[in-house]
Formats: sequence, C-alpha cells, structure tokens
Amino acid sequence: MDLNETLDWLLSAARSVGAEFTSPWFFFQVGLLLAGGGIAYLAGAAIRARIDLTSRGKGWPAPLRHFLFVAVDSLSTAVFTLLMALTRLVMVHSTWPSRSYLLVMGAKLGAAWLVICLITSVIRNPFMVRVVSISAWLVAALSIIGQLDSVGDALDSVSIVLGGLRLTPLVVIKLGVLLIVAFWLTNIASNFVETRITRSGDLTPSIQVLLIKMVRLGLMIFAVAVAMSAVGINLSALAIFSGAAGVGIGFGLQKIVANFISGIILLADKSVKPGDLVTIGDSSGRISAMNTRYISVAAGDGREFLIPNEDLVTQKVTNWTYTDKNTLVKVNFGTNYDADPRLVCKLAIETAAATQLALKNKQPNCLLTEFTEAGMKFSLTFWVSDPSDMDRTKSEVMLSLWDAFKREGIRVPYPVRELRVRGGALPVETTVEAPS
Repeated sequence: MDLNETLDWLLSAARSVGAEFTSPWFFFQVGLLLAGGGIAYLAGAAIRARIDLTSRGKGWPAPLRHFLFVAVDSLSTAVFTLLMALTRLVMVHSTWPSRSYLLVMGAKLGAAWLVICLITSVIRNPFMVRVVSISAWLVAALSIIGQLDSVGDALDSVSIVLGGLRLTPLVVIKLGVLLIVAFWLTNIASNFVETRITRSGDLTPSIQVLLIKMVRLGLMIFAVAVAMSAVGINLSALAIFSGAAGVGIGFGLQKIVANFISGIILLADKSVKPGDLVTIGDSSGRISAMNTRYISVAAGDGREFLIPNEDLVTQKVTNWTYTDKNTLVKVNFGTNYDADPRLVCKLAIETAAATQLALKNKQPNCLLTEFTEAGMKFSLTFWVSDPSDMDRTKSEVMLSLWDAFKREGIRVPYPVRELRVRGGALPVETTVEAPS
C-alpha cells in the first residue's frame, strides 16, 4: 500500500464515520452500549461481593485458584458480553440487522477480552500479562472491525534495508511478540529441566549448575533463531554485524567475556562449588550461588560478597571444603613453670575431646612447643566437621581450659615489669606538724 492508497483509505473511512454520525440509530446503539456497560459493572460488583474467594479456593492447586480469581474479576466483562448478545438478538427480530452492528462489535470485543483474560491467567508476571492481553486484544479488535489486513499492509509499507535485511514496523512487532512468547516458553522449559537436574543425586553441585546454565543458554539461542526465522529474517543477513560485534566484545566487553569463560572453567574443574567455605583475599564465607559473571559468597554476619569469576581463576583462593570438610583447629596457650607440663597436656586433650563440636574419631593432640622467659608454651590441636564452627569451637575449648586451670591451680603467665629510676632522688617520708 503506497501513500496515495493510504490517503484514499483514510478519506473513505472518514466519510463512512461522518455518515454514521448522521444516523439516529448510531446514537441509539451507543446508548445501549453505555447502559450495558453500567449494568455489567454493577452486576459484576454485586456478584463479587457475594463470593468468598478465600473459602472457595481453599485447598485448590495454585493455578486453579489463580484462574478462579481471574474469572471472578472478569464477571463484568462476561455480563456485558451476554447483555450485548441478547440485545442484538432482540433488535434483529425487531428491525433491520444494519441498525445493530455496533452491538455485534461490542459483544465480539467483550468476548475476545474475556477469552484473553482467561488464557493469560496462566502467566504469573503482571507486566507480561498486560503486554500480551493488550496486544492480543488489539489484533482481535482490528480483525473484528475488518481492518487487520489494511493496518498490516500500512505497517509493512515503510521499511529500512540494511544489507540483505529488510526491517518494517510489522516485522519488528511480530518479532517482539514472538520473542516474548518464546522467552516465556523457554523459561518454563528451563525451570522444568532445572528441577529435574537439581533432583538428580548422581551429579555434583558444580556439574548441576553448569548443565543448568548450558541448557538456559542453548534454549535462549534456539528461541531467538526460531523467532527470527518465523518472521522471515534470514540469519545469514546478520553476518554484516559479526565484525562490529567482535570488535565490541574484544574491547568493551572483554571483562564480561573473561568472567563468563572463567565461570565455565570453575564449573567444569569443580575447584569451587555451591556450599563451599572459601577465603578470597579479605573476604570469607560460604558460596551461596554461582552466576554467569560472579559468585556470591555469604558471610556469617548477613553480608554477601559478589566476587567476579575471573578473580577466582587468577588469584589465590582458600577452599576449606575442597576435598574434606574436616578442619584442624589450633589453640596456642601458655602456663607458668610451677605447672606440670604432662598434666597440662592431659587436661587440654580431655577438654578438647569433651567439646561437643569436636570430632570423636580423631583424637586431639597437645604438644609442649617452647620454654620462654614468661613460661611454657603449648599447642593444642583438634578437628571439627564444619569449617564454619572453627571460631565457636575454639572459644568453647579456651573457656573450658580456663575452668580446668582454675580447678587445678595452674596459672597462666603474664608479663611483669620493673621500673627503675636512675639519676634521681627516691621519695622520702616527711612529717607535717599540725598547727597549734
């Protein structure tokens, strides 16, 4: 459709509309539509007030309960559609059908909106529901009034040619709608596959994350390819953009690509995995999630460190649970020379063995390590099953050692310093006589 044909169509439509405004039946139908809308609104509100959705949907599956809520909210639309259909039926038997065509259109538009609302009830994202509902209803409305082909031709008449790629507003709209639907279906399929992979006990957590990410990426690429092919875009026509994309990745996106590749390497070599306790620089905590660009390390105080994947590949990382979660805890302490070192070691071993979080299958050990000016130095070692319990267990052992030393009369040395004053007079006692 060229510009002249478009102008002719607009002029013809304007003349038709002008002729309709001169007919009294046009205003009569508009009045019936407005009256039907008001009656439908009041009837829907009255019915909704009498229905207790909380008790009606109790015990139902979540999708059915959501469908019930949407159906109840659409009661006004259903009543309006029914009223317009009945009114149209009455007018057809009373007068000529041409005097009630607006009622037919109103009934069809109401029915289309009702069906669209019920179908989109399966979508949980409110924004997606609005986009899909409005788009589908506009297409249905244009089809009902018989202008869908004309509008499609008008949107397809304006185009931009880039190499072998022809872009029109119609192609862009179709591509956007198909991409939305494809990504929605892709998300459903990805969640289903993720659930099945997560439930598999034969796969390690790192392999599970790697498979989930590969499935999501593959499904997204497949969805984009299918959507572009469906609207008639030849994928080979996009070859002209590959050079610019390569330069952009090489310069502007090199860190993102490096983190993405590093994330794949970390998942493949299983050096770190979700649930591991790691120390990276000054950050320590347990890995809560591994994403495409970074990992999330949850500290014990509520903070979460987002560390780029590249840092885990290029920097030193301490993984406390790489091969074994059992962790050795060392407690250094000292006593004075009045204590019996053998008794001190015995008390320390018994204290560590009696601690609740210490491993029972690995015996604690205590060694006399040094004789110093202040006293004797000892080193007590024992094992815990979880690195996150290190500090708490160490504190409990030290408190129990303190109680044991108090009970046995063993003293902990502390530094004693003497102060000597040279080149000055010592203080002397003076007697002050009271005044008479």
